[in-house]
This record gives sequence, C-alpha cells and structure tokens, in this order.
Amino acid sequence: MAGALLAAPLAARAGPVASIRATTVVAAATFFACAVPLSFAWFFAWRLAAGVAGGVLMVLAAAAVLPHVPPARRGLASGAIFSGVGLGIAASGTVVPVLLRWGLTATWCGLGTLALALTVLAWTGWPRQAAAPHTAPAARAGRLHSGAGLKAIYVAYGLNAVGLVPHMVFLVDFVARGLGRGLVVGGRCWVVFGVGAVLGPVLAGRAADRIGFRVAFRGALVLQIAAVAVPIVWTSTPWLIASSVVVGAFVPGVVPLALGRVQELAPPEFRTTAWGRTTTAFALGLTVAGYGFSFIYARMASYATLFALGAAVLALALAIDLAVSPRAGAGGPTAAPAPAPPRPAAR
Repeated sequence: MAGALLAAPLAARAGPVASIRATTVVAAATFFACAVPLSFAWFFAWRLAAGVAGGVLMVLAAAAVLPHVPPARRGLASGAIFSGVGLGIAASGTVVPVLLRWGLTATWCGLGTLALALTVLAWTGWPRQAAAPHTAPAARAGRLHSGAGLKAIYVAYGLNAVGLVPHMVFLVDFVARGLGRGLVVGGRCWVVFGVGAVLGPVLAGRAADRIGFRVAFRGALVLQIAAVAVPIVWTSTPWLIASSVVVGAFVPGVVPLALGRVQELAPPEFRTTAWGRTTTAFALGLTVAGYGFSFIYARMASYATLFALGAAVLALALAIDLAVSPRAGAGGPTAAPAPAPPRPAAR
C-alpha cells in the first residue's frame, strides 16, 4: 500500500525509469539482507522495504511501458508485464524447495541472485522517454477523483482482492486437512494454481484486446464467482483443480484488465495517479481480507463459509461495476501518444 501511494510522487521527483531501476535494486537487496538473521526489527524493516518496492513497481512498470505500445496490443502487453507475478507464484513452489536443501541462508541468497540477475537483464530495456506523472490543477484532479467510473473500479478491484483470499490462503489447508486428502493433493492444487497464474495475465490481456476491457473485466468477475464457489458444492479432485487453475489465473490476470479500465476512464495525465489508487485498493482488500477471513475461520471453523463469502464479495464487485454507466476519460480507450517526427537515417 505504501509503495502504491508513493509511486506517483517518486516518479514525479526522480523520473519513472530511475524510480523503477532503484526499486528493483532495493527488492534484490532485501533478499540478501534477510539472509542475515539479526533481529525481528531487521526483518521487519527489510520486508517492509520489499513491499514498498513491489508496490512502486506494480504501478510504474506498466505506466512506463504501455504508452509505447500500439493501442490494439495493450491488453496483451499489460498481460505480459503482470505475468511476472504468476511466475513468482510458480517459483515459490519450485525454486524455493530446491534451494531449501542447502538451508535458509542459501535460499535467501539464491533468490537475491535471481532477482539481481533479472534487474541487470531489464536495466537497459525500460523506455528512455517515459513521462513522469503531471501535477494537475486541483479542479481537474477533483473531476478525476469524483468520476463514478473510476470510483467503481477502485471499489470493484478492492473487492476482487477480497474474493481471491479464500483460495490464496485457505485452499491447500482445506484440501489437506479439511478434506483429509493430505499435502500431496493439496500441493497439486497449489501447483496448478501457479500454472494458472503464469498464463492468466496474457490470456486475460489477449481477451481484452478482442472484446474490450470493460466486457473482459466483467467476464473475469463472473468466472471468479463460479470458481470460488466450486468447493462449496463439488469437492472431487478434478473440480478442485479446475477451481484452482481459474482462480490462480485471475490473481494476476485481473490486474491488466483493471489497468485497461483505468486507462480508458482516466485522462492521460492522471493515469499513473489513478492506477496507484487502484493498486492501493487491491492491497487494502488483501490486507483486510487476510485478517478478516482468519478471524471468521477461528470463530466458525468452516471452510465453506469462507468460500461462500468470497463468492458473495465478488458478486458485489460485479454489481457495483454493472451499476455504473461506462464512460471513457480524456483521450478515450484508444488514445495513443502522438508519433514522433521521422528522423534522418543514421550514417
């Protein structure tokens, strides 16, 4: 949440590309720092730094790249950007167990080395002319933040995060202990959850390019409602795996869809700020739901209640989005930066 809120001011002061590069370095450094077990305060500070860096990257990476992508391919491009989230989820079930054979210190350092290598690989790939967020007059900013469409996206996206938490936090435990099938079957559900997370953003972005972000976002909510509700009714392994794949796909897959809606509804000079607020709403939804669902389970010891509440919250998000008439902001959904004048060929 802090990173999402700090992203736009940081980019306005230091520039988007410099901010992105700095936060990727910070993210890599946090792994190496956590390899040194000093104290709780030490871990707290570095894990907080990792969260801030991740929040900044979630906001600025897409905002820096998408203006340089043709409008007809922005869905696919944003999906490719956020597929990294899915790759991270998949890595948690593959790379980490392998590294743990050499101990916790080696695991932290191995992850840090991987993060640092990816930072170096992407260092020169960021657009050099990424525009920093503009500081707009208060009147125009007020019109942006009072727009019903954007407010609906903020709320619906935050509620979407709430609806995902039962699967993200409780699914494996539900299968392993609640259904008594053990960690092997529960682990399979988590693996396919990660596979869905890798493929979800690209597939969602591709769908948005074909049918539009508004329709794709609403279709995603419908699919999530059905998938989250599956464990209430059907608990056979094939149904649970199907539910895991779909929900896993939309954990990062809904991100490019929400980003596309923000791009449509917000004027160009406000898009980074609006996306930062949208990301903050998602982070807030995850935080509140993590504590809230844990509290409910501690009182009721009912997995079915958690999945039912998740599906109900997703249905509420869909109702809110349907209740607000769509409208495009300044520039519209297909607005693109003016092409640069041709330059003479280099000799």
